[in-house]
Amino acid sequence: MLPASRTESDLYSIPKFGLDRADVEGFTEELQGFHEQFRDCFSRSEPRGSFFLYMVGQFSPLERKSIEPIALQVEDAKVRAMQRFVSDVVWDETAMLKKYHVLVEEDMGDPDAVLIFDESGFPKKGGDSAGVAKQYCGSIGKVDNCQVGVFAAYASRHGYALLDKRLYIPEKWFEDGYRTRRQKCNFPEDLEFKTKPQLAADMFRELRTEGILPFKYVAADSIYGTSPDFIGAIEEHVGITYFVAVPSTTQCWLQRPTTEKRIITRKGKVQVKRVVPETENKPMEVAAFAKGINSFFWYRRTVSEGTKGPIEYEFTKRRVTLSKDGLPYKTVWLIVKRTIGKKPEYSYYISNAPVSTRLGTFVWLSGVRWAIEQCFEEAKTELGMDHYEVRKYPGWHHHMLTCILAHFFLWHLNIRLGKKSTVHYSVAA
Repeated sequence: MLPASRTESDLYSIPKFGLDRADVEGFTEELQGFHEQFRDCFSRSEPRGSFFLYMVGQFSPLERKSIEPIALQVEDAKVRAMQRFVSDVVWDETAMLKKYHVLVEEDMGDPDAVLIFDESGFPKKGGDSAGVAKQYCGSIGKVDNCQVGVFAAYASRHGYALLDKRLYIPEKWFEDGYRTRRQKCNFPEDLEFKTKPQLAADMFRELRTEGILPFKYVAADSIYGTSPDFIGAIEEHVGITYFVAVPSTTQCWLQRPTTEKRIITRKGKVQVKRVVPETENKPMEVAAFAKGINSFFWYRRTVSEGTKGPIEYEFTKRRVTLSKDGLPYKTVWLIVKRTIGKKPEYSYYISNAPVSTRLGTFVWLSGVRWAIEQCFEEAKTELGMDHYEVRKYPGWHHHMLTCILAHFFLWHLNIRLGKKSTVHYSVAA
């Protein structure tokens, strides 16, 4: 009989984090060893020291883990030195991430791993912090004044960790009226507007080019699933399977329609246009397709969704041809998930998985995004990921990088000690 954290459709189980204060004897010594890996990413001894002290503060029992409380709490730390370190000192972030990814590969690397992309919001007051704007903030579930980061995470049978980050800068920040604010926030001269899916696509390409971390699957929600930039980046690489959410209004054909050439005259010019003839069926929305499926084709399966535990849903899958600008585009798997009850709620996904892919693979993939959500929850609850008060563009990236590294350090201890999965998380320096 499978344990409660596993289900019959799992390709493998992604473990939960389990470590408590009694497990971290020699914590400071191990943390120093971890920091030695990044020694040459700073040009002077002072920022190296601040890097260590800042992370010590993140592990402390402080209620508020922003720069000033950390500097006042941690021995040898100084407020102004730490402020300069986070916001102004140059870090070799490219080298740090490469070294870090090597460490993740050593502890969690797996050829069947999943890359997960998602965003997280950070409520902010005022309008002077880099990229702050009235926008949807997932952490509070509504539109509010906030910054939004796009993140990449890694999940395997050995654990989960954040890999990289980008600060989303709303398009209005690139207008002339924001020039002074961009300068105060120390924006890079070559920084240009990119959508959230484009930022995610950049991270995907960099991770793929770097070639350190093996993975087979990519998972993301509908913001990314409907983006040609994001999907296109994944399709550049043969052998990578994406599983992405799409909205209920996504249009498709159950059978690929024929097309024909039609000659039209527009503004005196003769053009040849490819169209779907009127004799063919029109594309339908995936929501209409799902609600018309006979019960015979629905399969009840249990999804293991992290801290929520096993939850039962019904699933079905079908090969469909997507519609783009009224024309047949590409053939993919459409996977539909619905809740059980008199008024079911539906979720829709597409995947480029091989034709022979079994339903169980899709059921498992539908539940893996909990890993990045858990990264956010743990980093915010325990490490002060959302406590920062820096305003500059480099400061945001530096703070997030220390949170990413600190979170992985705890996972390394968890793996090194061979701790079993538990539901508690309580670590202090």
